[in-house]
Amino acid sequence: MVTVIAPTPRDRDLTPRDWLEAGQSLLRRGGLRALKLRPLADEMRVSTGSFYHHFSDFDAYQGRLATYFADQQITDMVAAIKRSEADPLPRIRLLAQTVRRRGMSRLSIAMRAWAESDPRARASVERHDEIVLGFLTGCLEANGFDRHQAMTRAYALMSLGLSKIHAPELDLDRLMDDLINILCDPAS
Repeated sequence: MVTVIAPTPRDRDLTPRDWLEAGQSLLRRGGLRALKLRPLADEMRVSTGSFYHHFSDFDAYQGRLATYFADQQITDMVAAIKRSEADPLPRIRLLAQTVRRRGMSRLSIAMRAWAESDPRARASVERHDEIVLGFLTGCLEANGFDRHQAMTRAYALMSLGLSKIHAPELDLDRLMDDLINILCDPAS
């Protein structure tokens, strides 16, 4: 006898943000092709019908998911870092730690792939880059770089955050810290 486990009745407890976070989890793991209603409902452990309590249709959901990436998530993360750390170099380190801890690099890579075919995702990626590059540039200017140097180094830092580094002989946390030191030291 096979026991079928029914989804838990969480419908009333869920918020649109829960659905957006679950969608991002699917994007991180499998890219856009993994982002479908049934796997999304399975991720939430609810029926597909509960989805419609929060979104009119899947296209509307995807639009909200795209804008959530930059308009709430990245904006909120940068604001929290600014509130918690005053010094520019520790701010950059905290951003790198937060990005690693939350798996934001994988999500950003998935968003960039999605942006190739959806103008909503493209606009969100552009907004994300504007926010992150502005934050990093501001930190680097406060650390003694002129505007051009700060922007160049900000692009390098963001590129590092988006790269898939395979360095089995190195500790990746230490590698990122060393690269931050190199890129953020005005003497370099």
